[in-house]
Amino acid sequence: MNKHTPKHELATYDSDFHLWSQNQAAAIRDGKFAEIDLENVAEEIESLGKSDKREIRNRLEVLLTHLLKWEFQNEKRNSGWEGSIKESRRGIKKLIADSPSLRGFPAQVLAEEYKGAKELAADETGYPEDIFPKDCPYAIEDVLTKGFLPGA
Repeated sequence: MNKHTPKHELATYDSDFHLWSQNQAAAIRDGKFAEIDLENVAEEIESLGKSDKREIRNRLEVLLTHLLKWEFQNEKRNSGWEGSIKESRRGIKKLIADSPSLRGFPAQVLAEEYKGAKELAADETGYPEDIFPKDCPYAIEDVLTKGFLPGA
C-alpha cells in the first residue's frame, strides 16, 4: 500500500460511495488500471458535466425570476432581489469560466428556464402568470450582464 491507497477496506460503488471514490482515485494515481471500475467511473465523470448544467439552469431560473419581479413588482424592489441577481450572474460566470464549453448553454435553455421563472414570479408576487410576457423579454446577453436591471 502506498501513499495514495486508502487505509480502509475495499468498497463497491453501491456499498460505500465515498470510500469507493477514494479507492478509484488511488488506483488511477497508482496506475492499477485493472482495479478501476470503468463503467461506474465513466458514469460519475459524465454526471459531473450534468451537474454543471443543472447548476446553470437553477441559477438562470432564479436570475430570471428576480428580473421579472424587479420589472413587474417595482414598488417592492429590494436589495435582496438585487443581491440574488448579482449572485446568480456570478455563479453562472464562474461555472462557465471553469467549463468554457458551456458558454452557449444559458442561451440554449433560456426559453425553458423562463417558463419556470414566470411560474415562480407569479407564485411569489401573487400576480396572475399571464401578466408576464409569454416569451422571455430579455436577451441572454442582458440577463448575464452585470448591472442590467429591467425597468431600472
